[in-house]
Amino acid sequence: MSEQKLPMLPPNAELETKSVLKQLASANRALAELKGYADTIPNKHILINAVMINEAKDSSAIENIITTHDDLYKAISDASGASLAAKEVVSYRTALWQGYESIKARKMLTTNMIVEIQGVIERNRAGIRKLPGTILRNEKTGETVYTPPVGETEIRVLLNNFEKYINEDNDDIDPLIKLAVIHYQFESIHPFYDGNGRTGRIINVLYLVLKELLDSPILYLSSYIIRNKSEYYRLIQEVRTHENWEDWIIYILKGIKETAEETLRLVKKIKAEVETMSGEIKERLPKIYSKELIDLLFYEFYTKTIYIEKGLSVTRKTAVNYLSALEKEGFLVSEKIGKERIYQNKRLYDLVRQ
Repeated sequence: MSEQKLPMLPPNAELETKSVLKQLASANRALAELKGYADTIPNKHILINAVMINEAKDSSAIENIITTHDDLYKAISDASGASLAAKEVVSYRTALWQGYESIKARKMLTTNMIVEIQGVIERNRAGIRKLPGTILRNEKTGETVYTPPVGETEIRVLLNNFEKYINEDNDDIDPLIKLAVIHYQFESIHPFYDGNGRTGRIINVLYLVLKELLDSPILYLSSYIIRNKSEYYRLIQEVRTHENWEDWIIYILKGIKETAEETLRLVKKIKAEVETMSGEIKERLPKIYSKELIDLLFYEFYTKTIYIEKGLSVTRKTAVNYLSALEKEGFLVSEKIGKERIYQNKRLYDLVRQ
């Protein structure tokens, strides 16, 4: 297939068809419900970390970077023995956090920010593609399905147009419809040698935060894409070959609805678990109970002595005593990894792993 000229945004097509608008209404409702519920939770970090770790795992799995929650837990806690795949997943999570903090601070999403995000994911500074030769193939047949734009100049022109489309709303198109267009365009520009898929999936959630449809980066489409992977690639290709925007947009809107509902269920379970464990520790270990301690136990699905020491401003000996008491009462399970003892919040871990 010869190189196709990628049109600039906005698309020259009817995006808000009757079928799209019908699907849009339910996607917006599900997203608004998730945002509303998440806003009632005092410590947003608890949610963000829990949801983000699954996203990092799923998004990497789409690129065949496969790891387990156990291995991730080693990599996050910076313990030795974590696999290269797990370390890559942790880099993805770092990139997500960095992107989120940039969006909150700058209230815009720029090409430079996108380049930074990809650099963190890939742990290199290769930047935008300069050399020709990038082609997208069908994994099964090996045939070339698409040749993305060639040359840094051409790519930067497209990214400049892409950046304007993200940040300027002159067209009255609903942001969720624009999200589908943005995701298609970024994957078609394919600006990097590697990490385009993962960077594109981070752009999705940053766009939702930028447009204030979410306050926290807690909605990710990766698990939906994994479940509907062949449809994802088929529909993205149909936009290229037949300008079939309608089916592609509906696919993304369904993904937003399904994922918002799934995330809401997880968020509710996490909130309930925080409250349950909080009550139990208060009752069984009243001398060590504090809201700050609970926050530390749910910040990640593991903790270390140093975190308790710093987080509660206590001595190392006191921190060790707290963790031992919590383990004795069954709230934590500890494991010696390398030279360190890591304490896992098993209940949170099991919730996230489901």
